[in-house]
Amino acid sequence: MSTLYNTKVTAIGGRSGTVRSEDGLLDLSLALPSALGGKGGATNPEQLFAAGYAACFENAVIHVTRNKDAKVKDDDIVVVADVGMSANGSGGFALSVALDVAISGIDQAAAEDIVQAAHAVCPYSNAVKGNVDVVITVTAN
Repeated sequence: MSTLYNTKVTAIGGRSGTVRSEDGLLDLSLALPSALGGKGGATNPEQLFAAGYAACFENAVIHVTRNKDAKVKDDDIVVVADVGMSANGSGGFALSVALDVAISGIDQAAAEDIVQAAHAVCPYSNAVKGNVDVVITVTAN
């Protein structure tokens, strides 16, 4: 399989450190969330994952409608990703994801079909399939 895109991000200092992409466009401080006993005040890996998943999933919705009569444009869709972390029962941690997908300009049945197709092609969905619980709610407005 040929790689379509590649990027590198370096993390230093773990959850209380920094992340920086090789091109410098991403350059952020990290902090353990106060909900986990940290000081907060900076982003965290779960927020970054939620942002990436939401943006990628939105684009997957647009992608699967490119050759259909009911095309979805950038302004027609909003995706909210809610990423949770919990103990997995064996000393580690697990993530869960809830995607709230709102699409305007189409009916509910079409929106559900489009989102199901997007879930099948989204790289984030494919990366977590079988490992992370993902619940998707679809609303057409």
